[in-house]
Amino acid sequence: MNFIRTGHKTAVRTALLAGAAALALPGAAIAQDADADEDVAAEEEADSNVIIVTATKREQTLQEIPVAVSVTTAETIERAQIRDLGDLQTQVPSLRVNQLQSSANTNFLIRGFGNGANNAGIEPSVGVFVDGVYRSRTASQITDLPDVQRIEVLRGPQSTLFGKNASAGVISIVTREPQFDFGGAVELSYGNYNAIVGKGYVTGPLSDNFAFSLAGGINKRDGYLTDIGTGNDVNNRDRWFGRGQLLFDNADALKVRIIADYDKIDENCCGVINLQQSAATQAIFALGGQLSDANDPFADIVSVNFDSSNDIENKGISGQIDYDLGAFTLTSITAYRESDLATDQDSDFTTTDLIGRNFADTGLETFTQELRVSGEIGDRLGVLLGAFYFNESIEQTNQLFYGQDFREYANLLIAPQLAALGPNDLAILDLEATIGALTGRNLIGQFFAPGTGLTEAYTLDNEALSLFGQFDFEITDGLTLTLGANWTKDDKEITTNVISNDVFSGLDLVGVGNTAIFAQGLATQVGSLLMLGRPATQAEIGAFAAGNPAAFAQVSAGVQAFADANDTNPAVNPLLALQPLQFLPPFLNVPNAVEDGTTGDDDWSWTARLAYDVSPSLNMYVSYATGFKASSFNLSRDSRPLQSDLPAIIAAGINPVNLSTGSRFAGPEETEVIELGFKGNWDYASANLTFFNQKIDGFQSNIFTGTGFALANAGLQETFGVEFDGNVRPTDDLTFTVAFTYLDPEYVSFTNSSIGDLSGRTVAGISQLSASFGMLYDKEVNDAGDRIIFATNYYYEAPVQVADGLPGFVSGGQEAAFAAARPFRREVDELSASLTYAFDMGLELSIWGRNLLDDRYITTIFDSVAQSRSISGYPNQPRTYGAAVKYKF
Repeated sequence: MNFIRTGHKTAVRTALLAGAAALALPGAAIAQDADADEDVAAEEEADSNVIIVTATKREQTLQEIPVAVSVTTAETIERAQIRDLGDLQTQVPSLRVNQLQSSANTNFLIRGFGNGANNAGIEPSVGVFVDGVYRSRTASQITDLPDVQRIEVLRGPQSTLFGKNASAGVISIVTREPQFDFGGAVELSYGNYNAIVGKGYVTGPLSDNFAFSLAGGINKRDGYLTDIGTGNDVNNRDRWFGRGQLLFDNADALKVRIIADYDKIDENCCGVINLQQSAATQAIFALGGQLSDANDPFADIVSVNFDSSNDIENKGISGQIDYDLGAFTLTSITAYRESDLATDQDSDFTTTDLIGRNFADTGLETFTQELRVSGEIGDRLGVLLGAFYFNESIEQTNQLFYGQDFREYANLLIAPQLAALGPNDLAILDLEATIGALTGRNLIGQFFAPGTGLTEAYTLDNEALSLFGQFDFEITDGLTLTLGANWTKDDKEITTNVISNDVFSGLDLVGVGNTAIFAQGLATQVGSLLMLGRPATQAEIGAFAAGNPAAFAQVSAGVQAFADANDTNPAVNPLLALQPLQFLPPFLNVPNAVEDGTTGDDDWSWTARLAYDVSPSLNMYVSYATGFKASSFNLSRDSRPLQSDLPAIIAAGINPVNLSTGSRFAGPEETEVIELGFKGNWDYASANLTFFNQKIDGFQSNIFTGTGFALANAGLQETFGVEFDGNVRPTDDLTFTVAFTYLDPEYVSFTNSSIGDLSGRTVAGISQLSASFGMLYDKEVNDAGDRIIFATNYYYEAPVQVADGLPGFVSGGQEAAFAAARPFRREVDELSASLTYAFDMGLELSIWGRNLLDDRYITTIFDSVAQSRSISGYPNQPRTYGAAVKYKF
């Protein structure tokens, strides 16, 4: 297949890249966030180029903080019509967001690295925090953005201060605190695909010391894909949220903030298209089935025989207490969260009923507690000390059952020549009779029976403790040394109860083939000795054995030796060709006599940084930091024992038929990064520049295999990169912004991937160049104070191969797995814009559009489920546009 995509003209892209070079001002900014006091807030109002951040858990300006961070303000979120974290990547080139199997499965990557989507046993390498509260799984991260003040994307390992699972970076969402002045906003937007978004926010005082805020909203839209099987829309939106806050502030030593939130998603997601057909596809066609056209992947057509349901519910409550101790401030953040995710998907993605049910129900309960104290000792030493406790339990059940058509589908794969005879199961019946005779079992009607398959149940309990500290010592005026450390102890325990009642997958085709080879060889040999000119019958073999016991013993031994030597030879044992149909083999559950189902990790993370104020407008820093992420368990049907455990499992006699080795769990991943950063802030412009070299040792690679996930530690990955973001304000009314990220990633060593040895290869899926260009024109048009606001943003990703390879092709050799993925590349050209007329009295009228060029590309590819050598993928979202009315009061 050829690489298929559409995009913007090269000339436009070249011009915009030239603009980026023109904006590359000397200097750079990197930062993190904390709540600003009234003086800092006043300064921010006076100088719109000052941004306050809290990513280092202290309030600093973006220029002051020597950490690689990108900040997206509330104004940018509003003008760019950013609805969720999936839209955020067009503003932050170092961030990539991939929507995957369901509405709750989203993968975040920073500087090209991240994991955790789809597999509940794997925590993300990119930590997501909302108002300081850690969200451990994507099921609790994807929600519309309520009353957001800013979003900070911290690039590179952040384990020193954020502890658990921030080895690739952090996304920190900061919402508005309740205000003691009454105010709020309501907004209603309507767009194509009947998109309706309504949001409201109100805040105000309850008394001199108490203030509140309430936020809520809905997000509904028809799907932009059409299902030719059901006739329904796919990839719709149906979401709503509510969020309430209560603030106690006595303007003295104590401040308390309590937040409660609830959100719900009920959607038909996520549409998959076929990208490459195979012989299996012809069997589907023979059954009268349909699937999307691989030659026209952006026709926005998908094919299933029942809707994919996504019923997701998130809720939680948190409390933050800040207490002023004079030179120090004590902060406590306590949170409890629940997430429930129920999905059902037609995972064969055809109108044929092959996979009749792929149902998953996952529940998470999470408790977190952070306690920290920060302050100053003397004039030159800043101190932050803290502890973080995490406790989470996960319960997950899955069901994967054969549909009504799978038996006949398998029949056609076994004997494709029977397709001309119409629907039948002659080959299956013959196979059942043959294997039944060889094994002494009655197998008629049992292979691939509708409703049979795999039932799964998993639990995971995780408890972790982090102790952290950071010291900032101003050696001399303008020169500051930062030293930080974090010790994390992480314990996990899993149980599994996975049962396969798929009769065919439970057959030992090597052993059955051995019996068949022996029986056939014995009949042939005896027939030859009796000079029959044909194989001997059972009666003739019996008579020969009775009359010639010595000769029969000699013949039997020879035939058995031949069978033992050739039962794994496909040329001799024809049953081996049927092994690809053994999708759901018996499972070795945990804990067992060899695997206790527990992990216990502890590790230190470090930060050392030297920052220097070159001038009041220009700062620079050099830093070294490490990151740590604890072991993860593979909670999927591909969770198999490690190769090193197999001998002990066999010795214990607990190995089921067809037990294979693989990826029960992956050990810890450790990150280190060296950075050189510059950041500048002038009256007319600001700029941030970072050079870095980042290494990830033991990256937890999680690759979808078609029915489960292959989890493995990559040996070592290394990335050299350059990041830049800046803005120029030629007038008070006009601002230009630019940001770009250059990445050069490599697998230094990765010998045990699911597609073979990747050592020395460039990492697929990570674009070498990503860039974002924006303009904001905000002009007062009359004496009444009305304004016209025009905002636009262009986001670009250079062409890149989507995946390293496909596991479904590895039987043909490693190069075949690589070659299968090679044609599929992604290039991104997305243009967004909005035009707003803002009345001074608070009313705003806007028109907006996202992906205005209707740029289409494939985000992810994978082996089609139950369709050997067929390839499927996820398409991106097409052009969307609409109008909005908003009133601020």
